[in-house]
Amino acid sequence: MDNFKRSIPFLLIYTRILLGIVILIFSINHVKYYNLITLILFSIGLLTDIFDGIIARQLNISSTRLRRLDSTADQIFFVLITIATFIECPQFFYNHSIKMILLIGIEAVTYIISFIKFRKEVATHAIASKFWTLILFATLMQIILTCRSEILFELCFYVGMLTRLEIIGILFLLPEWTNDVPSIFHAFMLRKGKPIKRHKLFNG
Repeated sequence: MDNFKRSIPFLLIYTRILLGIVILIFSINHVKYYNLITLILFSIGLLTDIFDGIIARQLNISSTRLRRLDSTADQIFFVLITIATFIECPQFFYNHSIKMILLIGIEAVTYIISFIKFRKEVATHAIASKFWTLILFATLMQIILTCRSEILFELCFYVGMLTRLEIIGILFLLPEWTNDVPSIFHAFMLRKGKPIKRHKLFNG
């Protein structure tokens, strides 16, 4: 039973990737009731993202390996959902291509900086980025359901840009690779060699 409990966070992470693959396959094949099915599967995927870390911290098994895997799974999941959404609503992406390219570009820059400096992927899990994930979820859902998004997309774009800039700042400030850095202030404290406090619900 203990081994099963310890495996739950990993099962949630791999489930998230699997859900992304299923949604992409459904999009490619234009299955009936795609919007409703995606709404359900996408929501489940988001819940796995929320609870994998919480459960790991409650079980005291949160580790660097788990947090790195979680971060990678997040990227794969949202990339798969974005591709699926593009297949369903290509015109929306064409109409907002410049902002899409900027957002994808700055996301790529965070990973390039992290790999150049630390030879590892980004796993800061900053609190502001977690809120952006919720906005991104809402935006993608609106696009999936209606192939339109105005106010939410604008909010998603600007919050996304700001949170990516914060991550870049965190990466430049960190003296060594560290996972779960709640904010750029915490990165500054780590740079000065001071301990930081992490909220058990969000980081750790």
